[in-house]
Amino acid sequence: MTSLTRQISWISAALKNFRSFPEGAQIRCLHALTVAAEGGMADIAKPLRGLGSGVFEVALQFYGDAYRTVYAIHLGEAVWVVHSFQKKSTQGIKTPKHEIDLVKSRLKRLKEALR
Repeated sequence: MTSLTRQISWISAALKNFRSFPEGAQIRCLHALTVAAEGGMADIAKPLRGLGSGVFEVALQFYGDAYRTVYAIHLGEAVWVVHSFQKKSTQGIKTPKHEIDLVKSRLKRLKEALR
């Protein structure tokens, strides 16, 4: 039995933000993305509600800071990383509205570009 590993593709702004994460946080997020590319879901990933099926958020606590990476699995042949950010809110686990709005905008533009 052969398994098909999908390519991980990045929106450039998401990659730029991701590169500002500490190295250890990058390694843990990349592992979660690799699991997604292989058809699974890492324990630090969860569906991102309100954005349709196939959109997930890697939620990572790392040395007291919170990092998020949002990816979509139903766009073309790749796993698309559409947003990465350090969560600044000190209360609650909810992703801030402005971050959700940015993800929605990037998903819309990406869907149009992949047509």
